[in-house]
Amino acid sequence: MQIDLPYLCTTIGNLSGVPVRIFEGENLTFYYSQAYLPRDPMTIYRDRIFAVNDHVGYVTTPHFHYYGIVNSGQTKIVIGPTRQITETDQELRELAFRADVTADDTEDFIAGMKSIIRMPFESILQMLCTMNHVMNGETLSLKDITIYDAEQERLLADQGRQQAAQKLSARVDEAQSLHNTLSQEQALLRMVRKGDTAAFKEWVSRAPAIRGGVLAKEQLRQKKNTFIVTVTLVSRAAIRGGMEVEDAFSHSDSYIQQCELLSSPVDILNLQYWMLLDYTERVERLRLGKQPSKLTIDVANYIQHHMSEPITAEKMAEKLFLNRSYLSRKFKEETGETLTDFILKEKTEEAKRLLRYSDKPLTAIASYLGFSSASHFSRVFKTYVGSTPSEYREKHQ
Repeated sequence: MQIDLPYLCTTIGNLSGVPVRIFEGENLTFYYSQAYLPRDPMTIYRDRIFAVNDHVGYVTTPHFHYYGIVNSGQTKIVIGPTRQITETDQELRELAFRADVTADDTEDFIAGMKSIIRMPFESILQMLCTMNHVMNGETLSLKDITIYDAEQERLLADQGRQQAAQKLSARVDEAQSLHNTLSQEQALLRMVRKGDTAAFKEWVSRAPAIRGGVLAKEQLRQKKNTFIVTVTLVSRAAIRGGMEVEDAFSHSDSYIQQCELLSSPVDILNLQYWMLLDYTERVERLRLGKQPSKLTIDVANYIQHHMSEPITAEKMAEKLFLNRSYLSRKFKEETGETLTDFILKEKTEEAKRLLRYSDKPLTAIASYLGFSSASHFSRVFKTYVGSTPSEYREKHQ
């Protein structure tokens, strides 16, 4: 009996509220989505998705979205993206930027992504098993599905972070004594709370042997439980350091989901190192001194949430329920630098990240970060970095 795949995919799309595609070879032959998306975000991860050749598999992304894949001969079904935790507008703006969505279409893209149904990862896996049964005649359970972890591929590609995680792993596994984690835990959480990235990296390079309590009889479950405890403590330390509660908890939930998808203790340790560094760097960007005031933390949080927009003192003051002149004057008194300087420095730091880890042209990066032109972006970048964006990319990529 011939299978009506478009009908099957339309039904799956209607039941799940998640986009569905059919590829024959590498050619897209069918696409269905209840949500209107000006550009399909799957294009960002196309190579990774097409690298999955088993009958059933999946790919997770750095933004914790997941795509489910079913292969049958030359036919490939791709379901996604979705995730369980709602994205922030800034996360979706960055996703739109990476998907080459035009500025005019970005708001429609954000609205479309928000309208995609959120669901547990296990629900996607159940759909994949069902479609695979129809297409390939196989009866699979969730434990039979191979893990394809795009985030870990990205982490493993970063040799410095991998080496640091391996050092941390070696130190942890050497431990022979009973509980000796309290002082090290306090030291680590203090680094996160203060946003002391340099101290954290130094700590990793000479981390003492640590033996945590036994949380499970099986090693993989033990590593996952330890990760969950760690990210819970770290997220709360980041909140005390100034990170917004919703941001800290959302990242915690996403990291826990990512951890649960892993099947190797080494991968979990890699993810744990990245998680710790991520939280510490986020707090570092928020703190403008050892004891930042509520105002400086509010300003830094506002910038992080509006990074891809033109940021003005007027808009910020309105959001913070302050007079514009008072905001600018008070910020200068507390930090020693003007509000404009701080905004441009933060945008420059984000530009450095995009130049190193993306291949987007300078015009696209300038537009994404809210600069009026590529030349304006280049002038600002050179002022704060000492080199042009092109020179910086050539040196660091």
